[in-house]
Amino acid sequence: MPQPLTATVQSRFPARLPAAGALLAALTLTATACTSGAPTPQADTATNLPVRQGGSLVIGAEQEPDCADWIGTCGASIWGTYLMQTQTVPQVFNVRLKGGNWTPVASNLMASEPTTKLVGNQQQITYRLNPKAVWSDGKPITSADLKYTALQVRDGKAIFDKSGYDRITSIDTPDPTTAVVTLKSPYGNWKQLFGAGYGVLPSHLLQGKDRDAVMKDGYSFSGGPWKIASWKKGVSVTLVPNSRYWGPKPHLDKVTFQFASDTSAAIQAFAGGTFDALYPTPQLTTVDQIKTLGSAAHMQVQSQTGNLQALWLNNAKFPFDSAAVRKAFAYSVDRAAIVKRLFGSYGLTAPAQSFLSPLLSRYAADDFSGYQPDAAKAAQLMKADGWTKNGGGYWAKNGKEAAFTVTSLAGNQSRELTEQILQAQLGKAGFRVTIKNSTPANIFGKLAPAGDFQLGLWNLTDSFPNPTLSATFSSTAIPSAANDQSGINFMRIRVSGLDPVLERVDTELDESARVAESHKAERLIADDVPSLPLAAVPNILVTGARVGGPLSINPVEGPWWNLAEWGLTK
Repeated sequence: MPQPLTATVQSRFPARLPAAGALLAALTLTATACTSGAPTPQADTATNLPVRQGGSLVIGAEQEPDCADWIGTCGASIWGTYLMQTQTVPQVFNVRLKGGNWTPVASNLMASEPTTKLVGNQQQITYRLNPKAVWSDGKPITSADLKYTALQVRDGKAIFDKSGYDRITSIDTPDPTTAVVTLKSPYGNWKQLFGAGYGVLPSHLLQGKDRDAVMKDGYSFSGGPWKIASWKKGVSVTLVPNSRYWGPKPHLDKVTFQFASDTSAAIQAFAGGTFDALYPTPQLTTVDQIKTLGSAAHMQVQSQTGNLQALWLNNAKFPFDSAAVRKAFAYSVDRAAIVKRLFGSYGLTAPAQSFLSPLLSRYAADDFSGYQPDAAKAAQLMKADGWTKNGGGYWAKNGKEAAFTVTSLAGNQSRELTEQILQAQLGKAGFRVTIKNSTPANIFGKLAPAGDFQLGLWNLTDSFPNPTLSATFSSTAIPSAANDQSGINFMRIRVSGLDPVLERVDTELDESARVAESHKAERLIADDVPSLPLAAVPNILVTGARVGGPLSINPVEGPWWNLAEWGLTK
């Protein structure tokens, strides 16, 4: 399901929230665009310099999470996952690169791969835990911990997302290392349970207590290689090794994540030696700034991300309540020109042709590839829908112009440039576009859930390699009293025949059949154009000369997914 509902609406959950076929790639950045004459930083698929034991690193972190209660509504930040959750909370499945695809694999918490089977119409999942797995206080991680975690999600209040857990009918714990979870109906994303997002929490420490109160400001327990030593609000999070971790121990004695929200300032701090690593959001000048650092910086650019930027059309608001207008809009936008302008310096020039991010490329099609700039088709669609050009050169119908407002994050240079390009392209095509940006809190806390917008520009983030189009496109996900205003179909999309196909994508357990249903869903979506995909947003990792170990980006667990293997170079 990206900050909790912020500019790139990045979330830690399979429900896709507002942070095809691409493979993990480090895109070589040449020095031709570097005017300083300094050599370009290295751009590698990974680096793996030998490391020594001990020492510490300071890493710049662009965002501070609101809280560390990963189950609660306050714990949705993807940066919370990067900084603390991945390092301290054990998961049943990790996400790893296999055969060119990011795939769920059983973690070292498990004694064996979890198994699933159908018992009548119900799905039964059996988990067998590694008997060596212990919490940082030495107590075993047991089936009781899985049961506690699942029931906290299923039955709790102020829970961020209950997807999958809401299907649980029973959890049996025949012995401390075995848990049997029964779902009332099949769930295709079953590997996400106890995986990315929530993991497994210690029942012996939390049972009967206020979980949120214990965890929200940081917690002392750990089932991972690191423990949270301190969280100084507004300043930093510091991790130290968990001496009782049953897997490989960290090389470093301490890692401090120092909060630095300004990308340019963070790069300058890196240049001055304050930071040893950064994970900057791609901005227009980011590459050029990093290039000035020359060989002092190693830069990796990853294209197989979970980040998808799109133009979100409110299907319940004029003029996008007309399918003809939505299609004419699609034929009036030169997406390739926008993508090249925004991300060309990262080696990315092709627009996205699917609403599934590159992380989910195995399920994706390319049905939006037919929407190329075509003024004649756009005009034909508008005229057939009763529109004519007025004296100002804008389409008009029944006395109303084809005018709309685009809304995105105020102060974000990349978004503002995109809006300006759109304004020029669409103005030429006969659409009057006004720009009115706002804060993330206002957009995703008020405007979008209420449907109080016409055209939105924001990112959607997939945080697990399973298709979840239903979270964005199913009519049941439209925020309403029926779902406690929790849906994220902010666009009020209702595509004829789409809901049952999306339900099959969610419940189908056969992988090939699931891919086929996903392709059907994409065709229906592209035929209706309820919104328009724009670009897959790359991930960037920058590390300094002191940093060694196998350095690479995991699009689900972040750039520090294997922080225990990092160290100071020998």
